[in-house]
Parts: sequence; structure tokens; C-alpha cells
Amino acid sequence: MNEANDTEVSEFVLLGLSASAPIQHFFLAVSTVFYVTILLGNLFVVFTVSFDPHLHSPMYFLLANLSFMDLCLSTLTVPKMISDLYSGHNAISFQGCVIQIFVLHVLGRSEMVLLIAMAFDRYVAICKPLHYLTIMNSWMCILLLSGAWAIGLIHSVAQLAFVVHLPFCGPNEIDSFYCDLPWFIKLACIDSYRMEFLITANSGFISTGSFFLLIISYILILVTVWKLSLGGLSKALSTLSAHITMVVLFFGPCVFVYMWPFPSVSVDKFLAILDFMVIPILNPAIYTLRNNDMKMAMKRLSSQLLSLRKIS
Repeated sequence: MNEANDTEVSEFVLLGLSASAPIQHFFLAVSTVFYVTILLGNLFVVFTVSFDPHLHSPMYFLLANLSFMDLCLSTLTVPKMISDLYSGHNAISFQGCVIQIFVLHVLGRSEMVLLIAMAFDRYVAICKPLHYLTIMNSWMCILLLSGAWAIGLIHSVAQLAFVVHLPFCGPNEIDSFYCDLPWFIKLACIDSYRMEFLITANSGFISTGSFFLLIISYILILVTVWKLSLGGLSKALSTLSAHITMVVLFFGPCVFVYMWPFPSVSVDKFLAILDFMVIPILNPAIYTLRNNDMKMAMKRLSSQLLSLRKIS
């Protein structure tokens, strides 16, 4: 056996988005601005919903948790990418890579379930308004959120259980700015074709299934409203347009990565930027700037913060 096969891999090298220095500098500036915006925007949504009693309703409870998950998902990958671009040190330890994959799948699947929960909330609000507060009570909200986290945790544990003990003896280069299962399995020192197929098929099936479930649910809402009243259809379209936009943007890269996990052109890592940098900005922007209650709450919170600053 040669020396390469006797040495276990202790770290992976993330090749990042580009090897060109000018492009790296561009991404460093853009990603820094984007992450600061993500941090401030999503924290502002979480704090606004938490401290404004006018927003203590199921829809805003779910929205605040969506912002929290978006913030966590971005924090999992973007600060590391910024650090790598700044320092030029693109390595990540084996344990760090496994942890990143684990948390990524917990957050990703939890957010998918949360989006389904938000679609259910909109269905009840639009199609059964008289029973809304009865169905979407506090216990139901906690149950939906707990279920989202539990499903994400179970999925991630099940995925990693098959791959965490794989042998790695080189090469150790990952053509991306973060660790994920398709690339991780590809580097194993065994014939991993079957495992690659099972893992990617499982994740792809879940992502695609969740996406079509959400689209079907929105179609059912629109059909139900259309049958009840024509005026209500216009209002429902306005309400659901933001949800549908976010669903398409969120699930698009996920479906692509797992339906075509090893493309000849590395477009998947650029599509991943949508999930880690673009959507976490669009979520608070679309869900809040189009919402009068959120805009009023933000004004109240801003006024309170300014008042406290003047007093101090």
C-alpha cells in the first residue's frame, strides 16, 4: 500500500468560488456587505416580533423563526468564506467539515418544514378565517416549530450515520466554499457510487417533494378562494406572491444540487449563494416591506430605541 493510502485526511481544502485574486476581492467585499445586512435585517425582524405585542400572532411567530433559521444558515457558511477570502487559508478540519454538514442539513430541512408550516398557516387564515385562532393556537405553533426542528435533526443524523465513518486518504480538495455531502462522499477512498446515489436521491426526493407539496398547497388555496369570491382571489395572490417567490428561490438551488450533484461546470456553488446570501436578505425584505403591520411595528421599535438613546 502506498504512502497516500496510509495517511488519513485530517483536513479539507475549500477551493472557494474562484482562484482569481480580483474576483476573490470582489466576493470578499460583496459577501461582507451582504452578511452585515443579513445579520442586521434578520435580527431586527426577530426583535421586532418578540417585543411588539401587536405582532404576537401565529404568522409573525413563524416569520421570526424563519428569520432566525436564515440567520443561522448564513452564519454557518458566510463568515468562514469571508475569513478564507481575507486570509487565503482555505482549510477546514475534518471534524469542522462534518459539523458544518450536520448543522447545514438540520437547518435546511427544518426550514423546509417551517415553510410548509407557513403555507398551512396561510391556508387556515385565508380559507378558514373564522377558525384561524382556534386552529393556529399557541400549542399548534409550538408543535409546528418543534416538529420542524425534530425532522431536521432526524434527517441530518440519518444522513451522516452512513458517511461519517468512511475512510479518507486523499485527495482532500472540495470545489466549493463550504462542505456538503455530495463532495464529502466523493472524496472517500472507496467505491462510493451506491452511497452517493442513495444520499443524493434521498435529499433530492425530500427537497423536490417538499417543493411540490408547497406549490400544490398554494394552488389549493387559490382554487378555494376563487370558488368563494373573485375579489378574494386578488387579495390571496397578493398575500401568497411573497411566499411563492421565496419557496422557488429557496428550493431551486437545493433541487439542482441533489438532482445534478457533480456537474461538469461548478454552477452549484454559485447557486448556493442564493441560499446563504441572497434569500436571507430577501426574506425579511419581502415579508416586512410588503406588510403594513411589520412596517408600523418597526417604526414603533425604532422610536423606542431613539427615545432610550436620548434618555441615556
